[in-house]
Amino acid sequence: MSSTANRTLAVFVLRVVGALLLVAAGAIHLYLWSTGYDSIDWIGPLFLLNAVGAFLLAVAVLGAPRRLLFWPAGAGALLQIGTLGGLILASTVGLLGFVESTAASYYWESVIVESVGFVVLVALAALCRPVRRSPLREDWTEPVRAGG
Repeated sequence: MSSTANRTLAVFVLRVVGALLLVAAGAIHLYLWSTGYDSIDWIGPLFLLNAVGAFLLAVAVLGAPRRLLFWPAGAGALLQIGTLGGLILASTVGLLGFVESTAASYYWESVIVESVGFVVLVALAALCRPVRRSPLREDWTEPVRAGG
């Protein structure tokens, strides 16, 4: 298999796995929102926003053309690491007046999904990063033709 084919396969696999991990994170937040977190000031609306954002980014990761894939993959990675950071803050010092416990429903599942999701989406973004191409220049050793 050629390196181009390997790269194409890697992008495809990372795209699908990254989207699935975004959906999993969104589903966890939507489930928790619907089972009681909706009544927590600030945290409830943020859980719902997180779920919607994760679902939208999953669609974007799956549907974006390859030349634009860096952007939804990078945004998905930022969502995953930001969500993980919020969870860690909430379970250590508290976040927006809310303190979470590591014994809470789906705590460890969230840690795993968000950690792995971050790594997968960063790898995808790295594979699809825009490449800056230098403009073609004439070779200065070539003689300049008269009249043209």
